[in-house]
Amino acid sequence: MTRTAVLTQITPGVFAWQPGQASAWGLANCGLITSRGQALLVDTPYTPALTDSFLDAARAAAGPHVTLDRVALTHANGDHTWGLQRLPGAEVLATRAALEHQCLEPTPQQLHALVHDTDPGQPLGWYFRHHFGKFDFSGITVLRPTDTFTGRRDLEVGGIPVELHEVGPAHTVGDLIVHLPDQRVVFAGDIVFAGDHPSHWAGPLERVSAACERILALDPQWIVPGHGPLMTPEGLREYIAYLDDLTDQAYLLHGQGRTAVEAAQILLKEGRYPHLGLPERLAITLSTEYRHLNDDSATVDLVELVECAARIAWDRASLAGPAF
Repeated sequence: MTRTAVLTQITPGVFAWQPGQASAWGLANCGLITSRGQALLVDTPYTPALTDSFLDAARAAAGPHVTLDRVALTHANGDHTWGLQRLPGAEVLATRAALEHQCLEPTPQQLHALVHDTDPGQPLGWYFRHHFGKFDFSGITVLRPTDTFTGRRDLEVGGIPVELHEVGPAHTVGDLIVHLPDQRVVFAGDIVFAGDHPSHWAGPLERVSAACERILALDPQWIVPGHGPLMTPEGLREYIAYLDDLTDQAYLLHGQGRTAVEAAQILLKEGRYPHLGLPERLAITLSTEYRHLNDDSATVDLVELVECAARIAWDRASLAGPAF
């Protein structure tokens, strides 16, 4: 990694682990809640090495006598779950629908092949090497949650009330948020991205926006997004405005007969959302929105969606000069 991960205390006993730099795939925020000798982790990082870094920081913050044996998963993307093998025997909480996304996402072995066995002279191989080549996916075993639920699950961590609210399908089919009412903190997972365009896989966008509105209704002081810096309610309102505008643009361009990739290219040519990184990911989220506009219930090929983004990034890099 090119940046040292930081475990930031938000309020007493509540921490966010932030490994990410801007415009990077796979560097997901995680959380630690600890009080009176108990702990709850929120998500785990992408790889064993990243997970070891997170767990070392979490153990130092929680204290030597606190066992890290309970995890809440905000969703099933690998960059939020593949570190679970470093916590054998842990109780792992997730929504029941999260199991469905685990069946859709490429395995660590498939990702390794996409990085190393594709043609670097073509958009997909070029893109995977740049964004995923820094990760070591060897030896990863994908584990399933041990305890799933629908709706809501309440628990305590050493006297700290914790609410798990199911808000999917939105980013994926199985999203949840972690609400700490006394601390006024919400761990939002990939319902919220800060600084970069999101890559929403399930949708529709109105459900992502509605999940964000649910977060605001909880009256948090701080929101921990799945990626990027901590966010205030005002920042979340700006993100909702982006989602709502993107929804409107998708409806308009779909009605004009534009494809999702064409729609992404048009919005980028207009200079829309210039402050957000990874602009090529518009192709992913717009493709997801188009599936709903077309009432298309076919199984989604996630790699195909990334290839759409890769082709846009390839073309933009070619116009700009040297790739990355």
